[in-house]
Amino acid sequence: MREARIDDVGSIAGIWHQGWRDGHLGHVPAALADERTPETFRTRAADRLPDTTVAVVDGEVAGFVMVAGDEVEQVYVAAAHRGTGTAAALLAEAERRVAAAGFAAAWLAVVPGNARARRFYERQGWRDAGGFEYAASAGTGTIAVPCRRYTKAVRRGE
Repeated sequence: MREARIDDVGSIAGIWHQGWRDGHLGHVPAALADERTPETFRTRAADRLPDTTVAVVDGEVAGFVMVAGDEVEQVYVAAAHRGTGTAAALLAEAERRVAAAGFAAAWLAVVPGNARARRFYERQGWRDAGGFEYAASAGTGTIAVPCRRYTKAVRRGE
């Protein structure tokens, strides 16, 4: 694990684009899917470098996590590294970062149809705290996306 660097942007964007498509197509409004092009992921990856931690395996970025405050915003692993423990390590790092920032609990949003992600979060001790609409950033403003809010206590005794 290490902080993301500018030379990681291409790898992060590629992993993010493919992973987002795998988990979101058919589960989010079509207008949002239309907005999510390889170029938008590259721009977003560059903009979010300060919030990003990457997992590196054999010198290659295998996945990444982005944390903003108490929200674990993005957790993605390259297809070749799925099932290797990389996602669990990234999520644990995100939980550590949220706790280090002084928060007692972390949260994340997941679309209801992304069953693979939901099972993964539940195996990692996260719980489904209910539905809500996530305001996803788009080129023209925001698009409301029906989501499930998952939460997890990240500091002992709280």
